[in-house]
Amino acid sequence: MMKLDPKRLAIPALTGLLALAPALALAEETPTLNSGDTAWMLTATALVLFMTIPGLALFYGGMVRSKNVLSVLMQCFAITALMSVLWVLYGYSLAFSTSGMEQGAINLNSFIGGLDKVLFGGVTRESLTAAIPETVFATFQMTFAIITPALIVGAFAERMKFSAMLWFMAIWFTVVYAPIAHMVWSGDGALMWDWGVLDFAGGTVVHINAGIAGLVAALVLGKRKGYPTTAMPPHNLGYTVIGASMLWVGWFGFNAGSAVAANESAGMAMLVTQIATATAALAWMFSEWLTHGKPSVLGIASGAVAGLVAITPASGTAGPLGALAIGAASGIICFLASTKLKRALRYDDSLDVFGVHAVGGIVGALLTGIFAAASLGGAGLAEGMTIPGQFWVQTKGVLVTIVYTGVMSFIILKLVDMTIGLRVTEEQETEGLDLSQHDERGYII
Repeated sequence: MMKLDPKRLAIPALTGLLALAPALALAEETPTLNSGDTAWMLTATALVLFMTIPGLALFYGGMVRSKNVLSVLMQCFAITALMSVLWVLYGYSLAFSTSGMEQGAINLNSFIGGLDKVLFGGVTRESLTAAIPETVFATFQMTFAIITPALIVGAFAERMKFSAMLWFMAIWFTVVYAPIAHMVWSGDGALMWDWGVLDFAGGTVVHINAGIAGLVAALVLGKRKGYPTTAMPPHNLGYTVIGASMLWVGWFGFNAGSAVAANESAGMAMLVTQIATATAALAWMFSEWLTHGKPSVLGIASGAVAGLVAITPASGTAGPLGALAIGAASGIICFLASTKLKRALRYDDSLDVFGVHAVGGIVGALLTGIFAAASLGGAGLAEGMTIPGQFWVQTKGVLVTIVYTGVMSFIILKLVDMTIGLRVTEEQETEGLDLSQHDERGYII
């Protein structure tokens, strides 16, 4: 099998460079619009947006207590609107502009993009990224910027003020999400791209990023009133299963869409996504069955999400056997993290954002370096790269993401707390956030 440059597998940042791929032996062809690729990317974009609203909103909304269901739905909906506006104002530019970047140079552009695309400057009807309109690519990436902060909501559910949530998310998007996305996906000259970190669809950028921020938020806010002695069961697991099912379907846009074309990479990404998700769902279910005596609906749904998370960075490089291994590992490890580890450390991550997204993202990112190897059914490593070498590259990417996200999230949370305060009062928490923050009820008395 032909060896592939890992940088050429770190889609979706690849898209800007694919437009420059040689069309002839001695010349480069001006990219032209491909209607098939465009049609697929329009569909994928809608699928990824569908993952947040209504998918993630219902998945989370069903797991909280009935007095807080509207607050979670509101947070996901408001984040969708807020990130869309910020993405147009400056987010797309900070994440994907390479203005002033010099290949191999360690400068500011290694960590953050320029400002030439602020307010979508230069993004016209005619401008292309690869063989699709840049408007479609920018909107596709907008949906990633929407779901990443929305994932964090599950960690601090039922206790953060709505105003504080908005401020935290806006600042976090600016100083955490955009730089990490740039470092991993924006092309030659960006830090983790130049290292050769493989992240096809967001293991580091989305899941480790959100999971670590969620853990920090849960620790800074402190436990919910009565946790862990008071039982806090999900109020409607039907919502949760519907939401998980929407996430499963929408994730094909997330992973297969990251090929930014209707091609063989998209096809394999779709296949391995299905395999890993199904395997992880069964792995979590059987782990819970062996441990607690019965399999639960919440468990199999959580296992499916863990598999979706873990295959995300590997979906462009792993083959079917790798997907089976990644799915099994993520199902078991995320189950242990969300149950035994959580109880041992006694942190109150309300909906297991750390246990599923951070841990699943770490498992997936590390195993990407192994199962990309052609000998294990993957797409192949870069020429001269070994499995241990790629594993070390992946480890560096994971560590940088953990440290940067953890430190910056802590600073942002403390700043918001010192200014407007993070947490609702004890009386508001007892009453429920639906009434105290929105003066509405999500249930019938």
